Amino acid sequence: MRVGVPSEIKPGEHRVGLTPTAVREYVAHGHQVLVQQGAGLGAGYADDAYVKAGATIAPDADAVFAGAEMIVKVKEPQKIEWERLTDRHILFTYLHLAPDPAQTEGLLKSGCAAIAYETVTDARGGLPLLAPMSEVAGRIAVFSAAETLLKHNGGMGLLLSGVPGVPPARVAVLGGGVVGSNAARMAAGLGAEVVVLERSIPRMRELDDLYQGRILTRYSTFAAVEEEILKADVIIGAVLTAGAAAPKLVRREHLSKMKPGSVLVDVSIDQGGCFETSHPTTHAEPTYTVDGVVHYCVANMPGAAPRTSSEALGNATLPFGLALADKGLNALKTNVHLARGLNVLAGKLTHPTVAQALGKESVDPYGAWA
Repeated sequence: MRVGVPSEIKPGEHRVGLTPTAVREYVAHGHQVLVQQGAGLGAGYADDAYVKAGATIAPDADAVFAGAEMIVKVKEPQKIEWERLTDRHILFTYLHLAPDPAQTEGLLKSGCAAIAYETVTDARGGLPLLAPMSEVAGRIAVFSAAETLLKHNGGMGLLLSGVPGVPPARVAVLGGGVVGSNAARMAAGLGAEVVVLERSIPRMRELDDLYQGRILTRYSTFAAVEEEILKADVIIGAVLTAGAAAPKLVRREHLSKMKPGSVLVDVSIDQGGCFETSHPTTHAEPTYTVDGVVHYCVANMPGAAPRTSSEALGNATLPFGLALADKGLNALKTNVHLARGLNVLAGKLTHPTVAQALGKESVDPYGAWA
């Protein structure tokens, strides 16, 4: 199969869909790989590294889309990109369609087969292609929160770790999944007081056993969330319902009751955000303030560490991408977990949760939901 890797064009995005190491694997499987000139530079991969791995360098994105059957990206396609897609293309990338009707309509109109990293599953019920970026985002969220707390960045002027004789910041993490547990780990490691609000009792037991009381856990109810966000200096939103829009856990009316200069970090922003007052921001302008509370809502947090992120994502996506390149869409017929990544096919939505979030009907071409 002819596999194409275009440059990412979303603002502040420097990751790349395939590293040179991954390209070498595709080539070893007998596939042709077309990489846009300069696509890997932001992550530290020169064109020469791709050529040595067996890729061909294309002069621009038009050449990549025209010459490839499968497009491997990182972020959701932008308008100019979905307009290049046709019914002969397989698109393999993050999509996050639930809060994005414009992209959804663009992909439906293209006729392509679009497979979303974030809805591919595994035998344990996890999301293996979302997990590595969730790990990165959870860790970056804490560094970003610590920086935003500083006075010159609009925060209250509090040092996350505190110093002897002065208490550290209190960090409330909403959700104890991959993002939340990584955020809690980093915040605790920096010396913050950390509470994780979670609804899975087994997950809370895991965190309690792992951290031996260093991190507090609390069952997440409306009352518990309201109480903790008023006590917190930093709130990290880390909730996820696979394929669906994120629930709004912090409402506008809560903000006036929170500490002035406190910080909200919305890691759920790709799925619409879990704070009512969230809207996507960029690394160039990451924050804004509502009712005295600073919001950090960068929609591609892992893009700040493109080398680490590209390698971690490449490790996770490689076996699934090779299956698609080897077998085409037939790979979905024998792999229920990969089939659950299919969001769009031939002008139809194929993921029920995504379709429900968008108020549309879905079809199930491969029996992935049986």
